[in-house]
Amino acid sequence: MTLGTRLVTELEQFKRDGVYKRLNYLESPQAARARMQGRGEIVILSSNNYLGLCNEPEVVAAGHRALDEFGAGTGSVRFICGTFTIHRELETALARFVGCESSLTYVSCWNANEGLGPTLLGEQDIVISDQLNHASIIDSIRLAKAITKCQTAVYRHADMADLEQTLQRARDARLKLIFTDGVFSMEGDIAKLPDIVALARQYGAVVAVDDSHATGVLGKNGRGTAEHYGMLGDVDIITSTLGKALGGAAGGFTAGPAALADYLTQRSRPQLFSNALPPTVAGSALAAVRYVERHPELVRRLHENASYFRGQLTALGFKPLPGETPIIPVIVGETAKAIQMSELLLEQGVFVTGFGYPVVPQGHARVRCQLSAAHTGQDLDFALQAFKRVGTQLRLI
Repeated sequence: MTLGTRLVTELEQFKRDGVYKRLNYLESPQAARARMQGRGEIVILSSNNYLGLCNEPEVVAAGHRALDEFGAGTGSVRFICGTFTIHRELETALARFVGCESSLTYVSCWNANEGLGPTLLGEQDIVISDQLNHASIIDSIRLAKAITKCQTAVYRHADMADLEQTLQRARDARLKLIFTDGVFSMEGDIAKLPDIVALARQYGAVVAVDDSHATGVLGKNGRGTAEHYGMLGDVDIITSTLGKALGGAAGGFTAGPAALADYLTQRSRPQLFSNALPPTVAGSALAAVRYVERHPELVRRLHENASYFRGQLTALGFKPLPGETPIIPVIVGETAKAIQMSELLLEQGVFVTGFGYPVVPQGHARVRCQLSAAHTGQDLDFALQAFKRVGTQLRLI
């Protein structure tokens, strides 16, 4: 069997299993409403554009200015000749925004996570991961284990007793790194950061938080999970993305103590062997950070939209998972039903994605709604009417 034949066979099996992903093409900027090829105008409930900054004129204009000033790309890695002044400005702003002393940008948060574990950990160390952490954290840990022979452990999701027992067993490790998401993308729940940090201090561990779904989202001013709990400056390491609330272009960063960015610059392989962040992305992300700092009302509006939408879904008879974030998973049961529901909603002009096994456990398939500050009341009510019609059709309500 040739490679091409094998791949076609496996792709056909994906389709039969109901897990094949079809790409939908947008013909306009990412926004609360957008034009989708073959569908016309739709309301988007599947985007990470939490603050509506993807097409904010001020953010777009800053990207244009950086493109004109610095060119299309860096043509180099950072330590050779790929570091531009716009990178320093952005990294200073990001560190301040998340309450850390330094930060270093990467071409994605995946790369930021991938660069953290293998760089900091050695054979005498252990990394301890929440069971529901993002795939990028899981792969970072797998890579660290393969390269450095570090120890690894997983604690049950948000189970502080299990985390403490793991820390007790690892008491002799040189570095004990607890790695957790700030907001868990499939559940929409928030890490128990005060408890995690307290345990870390008790057992001499270091805490790293991937705040990708919390930066620009949680806290009064959108500064993330730490601000949400009144703990700015108390988290050792924060990784996050520029590709969600902060303009949605691309890129990620790692923030932490003053020496961390310098150390990662010296030793982090994704940093050493990848071109620097494109100047236009750095420019738009910097403008997004400054925009959020000046407009905290966007964060308030985001949470008002999320609270309203979650409450109305419940009133209709759906079963969204409870929570405080703009990630609102609606549990429907089986994978086929979640996919069917998302397809029917799209026919009604609402784009929301269905997730099933193996992304989530069997019997817990869901459609995941993601709210934005850019959604108007009219957008939300339009989507709710679509949910009502489809939910009735599928006998979910």
